[in-house]
Amino acid sequence: MPITTVQTSDLIALGHPIDIRPPDHVADSIDGVVPGTIVQPRTADAVAATLAWASERRLSVVIRGAGTKSSWGRIPQRVDLLLDMRALNRVIAHRQGDLTVTAEAGLPLGGLNQALAAHGQWLPLDPPFAGRATIGGLLATNDSGPRRHRFGTPRDLVIGVQIATTDGQLTRSGGQVVKNVAGYDLSKLLSGSCGQLAAIVGATFKLLPRQSASNTLVIDRLDAAALARVISAVFDSQLEPSAFEVHAVRNGSGSEATRCLLRFESVPDVVHAEVAAARARVGAVHSAIEVVEGEAEERVWRRHDSVICDGRGLVVRASWLPAQLPHVIDQLPRLAAGCDCELTGRIGVGAGLLRLDGAPARQIDAVERLRGSSAVGNIVVTRAGVDIKSKLDVWGALPNRAVVESIKRELDPHGTLGANRGPL
Repeated sequence: MPITTVQTSDLIALGHPIDIRPPDHVADSIDGVVPGTIVQPRTADAVAATLAWASERRLSVVIRGAGTKSSWGRIPQRVDLLLDMRALNRVIAHRQGDLTVTAEAGLPLGGLNQALAAHGQWLPLDPPFAGRATIGGLLATNDSGPRRHRFGTPRDLVIGVQIATTDGQLTRSGGQVVKNVAGYDLSKLLSGSCGQLAAIVGATFKLLPRQSASNTLVIDRLDAAALARVISAVFDSQLEPSAFEVHAVRNGSGSEATRCLLRFESVPDVVHAEVAAARARVGAVHSAIEVVEGEAEERVWRRHDSVICDGRGLVVRASWLPAQLPHVIDQLPRLAAGCDCELTGRIGVGAGLLRLDGAPARQIDAVERLRGSSAVGNIVVTRAGVDIKSKLDVWGALPNRAVVESIKRELDPHGTLGANRGPL
């Protein structure tokens, strides 16, 4: 479908602070589709005016922050405007006593946490590309990392949101302090909508005191039985880890490796006590344990994140029953259908990422096997080549489709947002 020619002079005539530039055919393309125009509003009002202008002209708009999730979603039908939110990058209000912060959508998470660190606080999210990922992008995708085990997802931490809709309105929902708020909770509705309902221009989050110490137990050389014993030992204890992760590798040559990472973060005395208790508890059922801290600990977690961050292979997001994790890992060679595979996941949550390396036909076969399996569920492809996306719906079946489509029609009646990339 051809890109619609945009008369940028009309957009400038709206009188809002908006920067406009032509696209970079490499940096700005989405699955090979090059946007017609890049628009960067510098205020929330400018975002709302741009969306209303585009909706009136039936233009197709994709919202982008830092672009760390540009690989997500279907191949866009066309992108007339790419709405770049990175100029909205301020901390609006930090209420230290209430442990809340309000920030604009284009502010990177790394920048926000750097500002909060001066006051001994932080927003405890650690998604892939955490330093660059923007606040609006994290909330729009509800993306999270290993610390989800203790702290939850962006959806769990957000308490208020400001959005711009395609009729040019700015709307607030929720509050600025941690309390119950009457009315529709738009912040939860927008979480995971992938920019298909409205543009998030700002959000308020709960904060936590920043931990001053961290240690990680690396529990190695696990088979299915040993993994089940370790999981039971942790779940049956009073331990309070910030992350409890699995990392499993299975490849076509028959080699395999499985290990767990158990992280504790708090003040030093609490961390030392938790680590000692964990060593005793886990050591009673498995002996291959190493405790790492400092730079060695950071290297362990960077390697763990490499499944999604190094750019290789097809990546799917999956879920499973936590108690069934050993069985899921045992099934990986069959489910992966001839692909080398690597799994990282939140053990207590029952969700994670699976990377599949292999020929495109084998990757497609593996996704179909995963979707047909009773061992795993909610299979969403978060990274794949265009050749695969053209043959496979990356989102799969959408529960309650009629309900979510009615919400889409209400908030975006002309289908302005998303270019059909998202799940709605």
